[in-house]
Amino acid sequence: MATAKKLPSGSWNCQVFSHIEEIVQPDGTIKKKRVYKSFTCDDPTTKGKRKCEKMAADWAAQKEDNKIDDITFGTALDRYIEARESVLSPRTIMDYKRIRKQEMQGLMDKKISQITQEDIQREVNLESARHAPKTVRNSHGLVTAVMGVYRPNFAIKTDLPKKRRPKIYVPSDEEIQRLIDTVKGTEMEMPVLLSAFGPMRRGEISALESKDITGNIVHVCRNMVMTESGEWITKTPKSYAGDRYIPYPDFVAEKWAGIDGRIVELTPNNITNKFKNCLHRAGLPHFRFHDLRHYSASIQHALGIPDAYIMERGGWGNDGVLKNVYRHTMEKKAAEMNQKANDYFTKLMQDDMQDE
Repeated sequence: MATAKKLPSGSWNCQVFSHIEEIVQPDGTIKKKRVYKSFTCDDPTTKGKRKCEKMAADWAAQKEDNKIDDITFGTALDRYIEARESVLSPRTIMDYKRIRKQEMQGLMDKKISQITQEDIQREVNLESARHAPKTVRNSHGLVTAVMGVYRPNFAIKTDLPKKRRPKIYVPSDEEIQRLIDTVKGTEMEMPVLLSAFGPMRRGEISALESKDITGNIVHVCRNMVMTESGEWITKTPKSYAGDRYIPYPDFVAEKWAGIDGRIVELTPNNITNKFKNCLHRAGLPHFRFHDLRHYSASIQHALGIPDAYIMERGGWGNDGVLKNVYRHTMEKKAAEMNQKANDYFTKLMQDDMQDE
């Protein structure tokens, strides 16, 4: 058993061997460093010494019993995923399992106790060469979460790739009108109306049933998602903000009058595929079905509706997406506004020269 030593401050300190870290030297060689777990007790008496040694002994015994430090990161990740399969959405679990099989592979066979900050940084650098910053950040976030469970005292400070400003397309009023004229009377009319004037997501539209509607008000309380086996199932919304009530205008409510059961007999993938054909028939440039939500948010913003109400209607948990939508919308107006300013300054100087 490790023996506690008295520090100059009067406290007792006891160290127990934890693991070995491999440190890459400038010349490429690897130096092995022994790492110890430290325990301290502020009681300067012999009772404090015994307490300090007991903490060290308990930790060492737990380490031997649980063998946590002996499992690989891949095994820890498998356990992490398994423990959360019943509470996280199927899509999230699928993403976790994809990362397990395809990303951060340099960590998977390493022992949890032996992973260093340099190991994590190296994997992030490799992934950054292959994937977008958002994908890398998601993978790193999962690594951080797993390490937080199985090695909570390990501080992770990784330099991550800088975020890229997303390319967001916001359809114009004219484009929305052409699209609605094209889908009128087809199975895509309802999805377009629900998204553009709701705004509802694909999965929410596919899961919507007549029992969720009272008059003009839609209760968004379900979401259709695909499982790992490729089966479509209906779940509760992924986030708290996703469960919401949306009052629709009369011209939309008229479309679901008399429908019993599912309002739209399409899966989310069906909607995506058919939407491409709708755009082609309407002679419109390609944009995502999801961008109809951006149109709805931008119009509400232009009408002066506060962000809090726009977020509630759209099921957004924060205003990050809204700000990107508004920024994109305002960029379209930037050239027009700049020209107005330059015309004013030019006229001002012309008048001044005429006075002289």
